Amino acid sequence: MAKNFSNSQFTGYDFSKEAIEFATTESEKLVNKNTSFQIQDVEHFPENEKFGLVTAFDAIHDQAASAKVLDNIRKAVKDDGIFLMQDIDSSSQLENNKTHPLGPFLYTVSCLHCMTVSLALNGHGLGAMWGKEKAIEMLNEAGFSKVEVKQLPHDPINYYYIAK
Repeated sequence: MAKNFSNSQFTGYDFSKEAIEFATTESEKLVNKNTSFQIQDVEHFPENEKFGLVTAFDAIHDQAASAKVLDNIRKAVKDDGIFLMQDIDSSSQLENNKTHPLGPFLYTVSCLHCMTVSLALNGHGLGAMWGKEKAIEMLNEAGFSKVEVKQLPHDPINYYYIAK
């Protein structure tokens, strides 16, 4: 995105020092002059930051305090801005996922990675299969009054939430 939108500024946050170092190195290799990366847990997001677009890709369900992170993201999105959240195509209701072609795999990943990451940080352990219903509920509770859910033809595994 930084390469294609060179007149925009991009800021990346992660609480992992290694992730920030990797992102910085890759950005330097691409000679992107419009990027910055900071070690930052978005559960404790800087309140003075305002962005036109905030993105989270397959990450909200891993957070220890997903609701707090969504609250912070809402505060960081400008009034006319957008939050784009990509997350797993699933239902919050187990019975609705019985015929999901990747259901057993996704529940396994969810239990062995996503939930344990959150629970290890004393979190709620939503997991990858938190589902569309719970995601929309939490986005609404965070103050996003308009949430659209889209799917892309080339991506059979994800939903794309466009929240305003």
